[in-house]
Amino acid sequence: MNKIAILGKPNVGKSSLFNRLARERIAITSDISGTTRDVNKKIISLNGNLLEILDTGGIDESTELFSTVKKISFETAKQADLILYVVDGKLAPSDEDRKLFYSLQRIQKNCFLVINKVDNDKDKQLAYNFDSFGVKDIFFISISHNRGITYLINSILYKLNLTPHHEDPEESLEEFLQKDKQEDNTILPQISIGIIGRVNVGKSSLLNALIGKERSVVSPMEGTTIDPVDESITYKDHNLYFVDTAGLRRRSKIKGIEKFALDRTSKVLEKSNIALLVLDVSVPFVELDEKISSLVDKYMLGVIIVLNKWDIRNAEYKNIIQELKYKFRFLEYAPIITVSALNKRHIKELKDKIIEVYKHFSYRIPTSLLNNTILEATKKHPLPSDHGKIVRIYYATQYDTNPPQISLIMNRPKALHFSYKRYLINYLRSHFNFEGSPIIITPKHKKSISQDDGIKS
Repeated sequence: MNKIAILGKPNVGKSSLFNRLARERIAITSDISGTTRDVNKKIISLNGNLLEILDTGGIDESTELFSTVKKISFETAKQADLILYVVDGKLAPSDEDRKLFYSLQRIQKNCFLVINKVDNDKDKQLAYNFDSFGVKDIFFISISHNRGITYLINSILYKLNLTPHHEDPEESLEEFLQKDKQEDNTILPQISIGIIGRVNVGKSSLLNALIGKERSVVSPMEGTTIDPVDESITYKDHNLYFVDTAGLRRRSKIKGIEKFALDRTSKVLEKSNIALLVLDVSVPFVELDEKISSLVDKYMLGVIIVLNKWDIRNAEYKNIIQELKYKFRFLEYAPIITVSALNKRHIKELKDKIIEVYKHFSYRIPTSLLNNTILEATKKHPLPSDHGKIVRIYYATQYDTNPPQISLIMNRPKALHFSYKRYLINYLRSHFNFEGSPIIITPKHKKSISQDDGIKS
C-alpha cells in the first residue's frame, strides 16, 4: 500500500490537509504552533485507491521537544512513496523552507510542494514567489475554501501510477475496507489496546517499548502527546493495535488544546478492547489515578494494570501491591504487570498478557455449562425473596462477548439485588478464567426481554 507523508513547519495546515484527505476530523487542528507532535496515520480511499496518509509534527528545532519531532518526521518521510511538503502561501518563501524541502527531495524524489492558504487570486500572486524553489510539482490550494484539492488528489494518483476507480457514493470507507478484508483470508485477529494514565507516567515510552521503535515523542514536558498515536505490530498470530492517548490531568488544570485531546481519548476508548492502565510507581498513587481507572468500567474494557518505572519504585513490592489493591479494589480482577518502559523490563510478558486477557474478554460459556453453574450458585446461596415472594432464575444465556454479557431470565428481575449480582459474577470467576475482563449480568423478565439492568465488574 502506498504511503503519503505530509510534512512542513508548524501551523501551515498539515493536519487540516490530513483531515481533508481522510474526509473526517482525526488530527487536532488549532492556531497554536506545534499542536501535532506525533505521527497520525490513516488508511483512506482516494477515488477508489487505498492509501495510507501520515500527518507529521511541525518541523521546528527551537526546543529539544521539537527537535525530537523533526527527527520522527524525517524518519516518516523515509517510509513514504510521496511527500507533500506544505508551506503557508500568505508568507514569503524562507531559506529554512527551501533547505528543508531540498533535504526531503534527497530522501524521496517524489516530493510535492503544496502551498496552502491561497484563498484568492491576490494570494496566488504572492504564492508565485515559491517558483524560486525550482520545483516542477507545485500546487496552490486553500483547504479552508476547498480550492485546488481535486487537482492535488488527481496529481497524487498520477504520480503513484494509480487510476481512479468507481466508488459507490453510498458506500462508506469502513464498508470499503471491510470488503477488502473479506477478500484477504490472511487477515489476523486484531486486538485494539488503549494506553491510558495521567500525564508523565510513561505511556509514550511504553508504546515505543511495545512496538520496538521510537514512534511516540517522549519528553519530560507534561502533555507532550496531544493526538492519539497509533501503531500496529504482529505478535503470536495477532495484530496488536496500540493507541497512546493523551495524558489526563485534573479538569481545572486542562490547558488550551488539551480539551481536544480529552475528546480524542474518549473516541479511542469507545473502539478499544483492552486498556493498559499505566501507573507511575516512582511516586505514590494519587486520586486522579483512581478517577482515570473508572474509564475502564465506563467503556466496558478488558484491563491490565501496568506499574511503570519499577526500576525507581518509591516503596517495596509488598507495600505497593497492598496500596494498589486498596485503592483499586473495583479492579481486583485485573492482572498486574511491573515494567520499566525505558529498560524494556517485562515488555514481552505484557504482550503475552494482552493476548491472554483478550481470550477471556471474547470467551463464550457454553449454554448448558452456564446454566449448570448458575443453578449450582443459587443452591449454595439461595436468591433472597422479594417481600415474601419467591424470586426465580429460569435460565441464563450469554448473548454477547467482548466483554462477556449474560442475561438471566427471571420472574422478578427488579428484585435481583446488586449484592447478589456481585455474588454470581464472583462465582462465575471462580469457575471460568475471566482475568482482566469485566462480566455484565442483565436480569430480564420471562415475558419481556426489553428490560435492562446491567452491572459491570
